[in-house]
Amino acid sequence: MSWGTELWDQFDNLDKHTQWGIDFLERYAKFVKERLDIEQNYAKQLRNLVKKYCPKRSKDEEPRFTSCLSFYSILNELNDYAGQREVVAEEMAHKVYGELMRYSQDLKAERKHHLQEGRKAQQYLDHSWKQMDNSKRKFERECKEAEKSQINFDRLDNDINATKSEVEKAKAQLYLRTHMADESKNEYAAQLQNFNAEQWKHFNNAIPHIFKNLQDMDERRTVKLGETYRSFAEAERRVIPIDGCTVKKKKSDASIVVESFKSGFDPPGDFPFEDFSQNLSRTGSDGTISGTPKGEREREGAPGPRPDPKHMSRTKNKLWLFGKKPKAPSLEDFSHLPPEQRRKRLQQRIDELSKELQKEMDQRDALNKMKDVYEKNPQMGDPSSLQPKISETICNMEKLRSEIHKNETWLSEVEGKQSSRGDRRHSADNHHHTPQGRESPEGSYTEDTSQEHHTPHRRPGPPQPGNPNPDPHEFDDEFDDDDPLPVIGHCKALYSFDGQNEGTLVMAEDEVLYIIEEDKGDGWTRARKQGGEEGYVPTSYVEITLEKNSKGAVTYI
Repeated sequence: MSWGTELWDQFDNLDKHTQWGIDFLERYAKFVKERLDIEQNYAKQLRNLVKKYCPKRSKDEEPRFTSCLSFYSILNELNDYAGQREVVAEEMAHKVYGELMRYSQDLKAERKHHLQEGRKAQQYLDHSWKQMDNSKRKFERECKEAEKSQINFDRLDNDINATKSEVEKAKAQLYLRTHMADESKNEYAAQLQNFNAEQWKHFNNAIPHIFKNLQDMDERRTVKLGETYRSFAEAERRVIPIDGCTVKKKKSDASIVVESFKSGFDPPGDFPFEDFSQNLSRTGSDGTISGTPKGEREREGAPGPRPDPKHMSRTKNKLWLFGKKPKAPSLEDFSHLPPEQRRKRLQQRIDELSKELQKEMDQRDALNKMKDVYEKNPQMGDPSSLQPKISETICNMEKLRSEIHKNETWLSEVEGKQSSRGDRRHSADNHHHTPQGRESPEGSYTEDTSQEHHTPHRRPGPPQPGNPNPDPHEFDDEFDDDDPLPVIGHCKALYSFDGQNEGTLVMAEDEVLYIIEEDKGDGWTRARKQGGEEGYVPTSYVEITLEKNSKGAVTYI
């Protein structure tokens, strides 16, 4: 990826990044310097140790015992080892530290040169913009003066009491002002044409060239660091073989810089011509004031695309490449960030929320297993003591799902796609997928349909109603049938349910209900009370037993 085309508006960030690169190189050089100092001190201490335990003796006094000879051999080996450490320190000082310090000075000078070129280019563009803006203001002033002269001439021309000399004087003043407005218009058009051409050159030639040089410089710095890493490892490997010090080439650093700083905006287009002379009539001059300006008639050969007036406000904000931008307040949907950075931040948040959701799901499953164990073995604990924690975990899961859905909606807006549930569900929620178009009567996401075929003696249900209210007509069509649905099984309520929402059924704990319609995968089962009242109840709140002769029946034990 090229910095010149992708990061045209990120001069400040590239300035900081290249400075960080030089600081990192110097930090590594400092590390090498401290390392070779340690090696030199270590070698000196080893030699002093050998000298201390190997006193000089005459040949007659030399020991002949093998234990003494072996000890002296150890001292000799240690003295050789000290020499090896001195060699390592010398190699590091010459081939790594010295080379890094020289290269650092060259990098600083090159970076300073490139940044000065960038600032000069911006100053030249600023100068062109000021000239264009001054000519525009002058054109606007001359048009206002011409309008005043025209109003004065029309007033005197229609005034029967005005003398002929007064009318002629007003007419001459009108001609003069109109001519000046016409000249200022042509001057403004020429300055605008010149500025648009300079701006096109700035963003398509000058800045890409400067940023390409900065990219080349940064890539050479990375290569140089790799070479010194190898030299550092080679200095050690020459005396003692070491594994794990080789340098592995990974993703291009230039691509990482683009991904980190890319805004996603396009370079600014040409400024449009603002005509202030539309209110002037043709009677004041030869008519050129209301026609196409001379500069604009020659505009066909100018480089750059035609501007879109809708984007002019944004273009002005992006023109000042090297100025300090005001810090925008951080918003929850990251709308204060450029599109590319906003997309990455939203995706990162979705991934983090999905990981948290997976942890809550694992915790819920573990609590349910513990509850089953307590129910089968009461002496190990009270099952009801786990219910508050289970309810809290389920509530946390619903909150996390709501947050994920909200962030996915924002992400869809950034990507220009329609928001739909389940399009980008993270792998942490793969086995907890909600069928598209299926929602619970409370408007919340529901459990995985595959759980119907397990043995959920005590399955956690959705949280108590309190989420956004459902559509009151959501279940109208399902209750319009005159003939009651046949009973396909029965269920026992594990928990009480208040059924506050439209289409749901109130039930008390341990109440027995008839099943008239199985869970379709949305976490809700249609049931009927013994009194004939029908409605939906959370599948996870009941223990279901379906009749074996009913179609597709599954018996929960």
